[in-house]
Amino acid sequence: MIGAYQDIAARMEPLGVNVRVPMTPQDESRIGHVYNRIIHVASGPRLAQALSPGWDRGNVQDRYLTGGPGLVVIDDFLTAEALASLQRFCRESTVWSGNRYADGRLGGFFFAGFNCPLLLQIAEEVRDALPQVISGRHPLRQLWGFKNSPTLPGDSTVHADFAAVNVNFWISPEWANLDAESGGLVVHDVAAPPSWDFGTYNESLDVIRRYLRERGAKALKIPYRQNRAIIFNSDLFHATSKIHWRSDYETRRVNITMLYGEREHDDHHPMSAAAVDLGNAGWPHTVPRPHTASAAWRSNAFGARRR
Repeated sequence: MIGAYQDIAARMEPLGVNVRVPMTPQDESRIGHVYNRIIHVASGPRLAQALSPGWDRGNVQDRYLTGGPGLVVIDDFLTAEALASLQRFCRESTVWSGNRYADGRLGGFFFAGFNCPLLLQIAEEVRDALPQVISGRHPLRQLWGFKNSPTLPGDSTVHADFAAVNVNFWISPEWANLDAESGGLVVHDVAAPPSWDFGTYNESLDVIRRYLRERGAKALKIPYRQNRAIIFNSDLFHATSKIHWRSDYETRRVNITMLYGEREHDDHHPMSAAAVDLGNAGWPHTVPRPHTASAAWRSNAFGARRR
């Protein structure tokens, strides 16, 4: 099986990461029975503690609630044991079947195998550590991971998400990052207008870029660090910085995202009237669909009642 994959990869590599071709009958006979299937899931057990005691929960919560549009950076996010376990889970598990993304990015999603007891423990501990930010009002709606190819153009993934609070953290070693000025996250100080539907604020790059220019958006560039988390208002437009990374598979850049709540239920950073006006002034206007816009991204397992 490994030899078959190596043969196909060698044939495909000269075409580049953005070219897609159908399987040949020979490909189908060699790997069709395993392609994009969950063949192996590494263990990711619950631990005595997943979040590191090295960061001040109260301070983080205060900074998020008082820091303008809502953003805080946490270093030393996970315990060493949790970080190592999660690295192993992401390296060994064959759950990276989301291959519809440009530039060779692979996604792993909760409902497609990207889940283990440790990931859910982290989500629970984050919720409990920041009760005024998340609490029972913002249940976990989705979690995913992205595994990047060695290069990614800057500003190629700018979008907003369908939640109230976004928790994004990085687990890959810093020494695999070949450019210390790249590989992190760019967060803009402009939120998605409430009148835009999911397809517009999450996928329409040209529309988003124009909107950010006309709003005079300022970008905060957060450098890459292993075991660093960024917790922010999920309505803010954000993007992965350009990536220049080692080419070996074992150290690929992996970011994990946990989304809590619904964007229209964010009491701390409510959708502003200014955003509503701008969203209707010559911009694409769609009927808001708060309960269905993100259906393709959300697992039914997260359908807990909002309190």
